[in-house]
Amino acid sequence: MEAVLKNVSSTVELLAVSAHSGEVSQWGEQAVSRAFHWARYCEHIHARFHSNPPIRGVLEKQLQLTNHRLREALPEHKAVYFRDLGRCQDLLLLCLLNNSALPSSIMKMLFDTRISVNVTGSGYEDVRGLCSQIIQYKSACKVLHHLLEPPSVGADAEVQGEMLMERLGSELSQSGHPRWAEDFMSSVLQEFEGTAEHLCLVTAAALLTSADSATQTASQDFLLDWLQSRHVVLQHMCSELPSKLLADLAKRHQKFRDGFCSFLKKLASEMEYRINEGEWIHTDSAVSFQKVTQHLRTLFEACPSQRTETEEEFNALKIADGDFDVRGLSVWGDLLMAFSK
Repeated sequence: MEAVLKNVSSTVELLAVSAHSGEVSQWGEQAVSRAFHWARYCEHIHARFHSNPPIRGVLEKQLQLTNHRLREALPEHKAVYFRDLGRCQDLLLLCLLNNSALPSSIMKMLFDTRISVNVTGSGYEDVRGLCSQIIQYKSACKVLHHLLEPPSVGADAEVQGEMLMERLGSELSQSGHPRWAEDFMSSVLQEFEGTAEHLCLVTAAALLTSADSATQTASQDFLLDWLQSRHVVLQHMCSELPSKLLADLAKRHQKFRDGFCSFLKKLASEMEYRINEGEWIHTDSAVSFQKVTQHLRTLFEACPSQRTETEEEFNALKIADGDFDVRGLSVWGDLLMAFSK
């Protein structure tokens, strides 16, 4: 076990060097091949011990110590967690491509379109053309995608949504405790920082995947609870996603329906009527009165039972506002009038 800990720690140090050190300017093809060899080693360690809590705990402690030591030497070092070991080759590739010191010869090797040939006498698998292979796979997916009916969330988000469900299922099944899954979702938020719209699509795709097993159902339940505790993400989904997609989510999941309805009612309650413009306006949100109306109409079409309940609630709120049938006096009365058209 001591050797495993040392090897994992050394590989994390290797990732830090590949990302932030000018030493990669001296790397050759054999050095890069060795680096990917150790990255594959860490992926093997992750696959072997991810469902073994005692050993995983020891590895996590070692990673914590290594990250702390590296941050002292390299303040820009991004911590590597146990879950990251499962995609260590991807991390290494990103580190290298983002390092300006990477020699052009290595860049050409990674994008080489020729058939891979093992490095003579190296004992390590060649990584020539690794980036080209990834590009070819993505191109093939796009070609095949056009032969099928495109999913409402997009092909990329659909694949990532399935991967998200698989990863959450793995994290939840390892210990039965949601902490690891919560840590993973925190890292997902960091990864999608600045691309919140795509995160919304990926989350929607994950919730719309078929829950054919208890593990998948548990993963979706966890994700729904996580959204309830992350109001910003839920509100962004309700603001940015198309009405039809939101209605599909509401039809599939009661928890999402409740959150979606609460969001729309909160928006409506905060709107003010501007006489000069003749419109209900929300000063802090780009979601207009027309958009709220459209969301609710689409929701009622998908979930007819929701219409009766919502209209009864809005009617009671309209009565509390004075029960006037004049536009601009009650947002609830204007919503009801919009529904009746």
